Amino acid sequence: MLRSSSYDLSPPPGVDISMNTHLKTVKLTLKGKNPVTLDHLSVRGNNIRYYILPDSLNLETLLVEEAPRVKPKKPTAGKPLGRGRGRGRGRGRGRGR
Repeated sequence: MLRSSSYDLSPPPGVDISMNTHLKTVKLTLKGKNPVTLDHLSVRGNNIRYYILPDSLNLETLLVEEAPRVKPKKPTAGKPLGRGRGRGRGRGRGRGR
């Protein structure tokens, strides 16, 4: 449910990690106006208050956690380590001034 309007959709929406929702064939109803049918609609995640899910939706099969993906480590064998990218190399030996 959007903050300022409501909509009716038939296919399930596509939702990304930021809760941005991508809808197809949407019937958008603004307060006090006639409904409008849209082919595509993308809604930013912070504009969504809540979703109304149908009772026939089987959440147990949809809410299965996947195993975390392990990123391959960069090959470091044979490379010199170097000094890194820290705060610089200093200014040499001071004269005590």
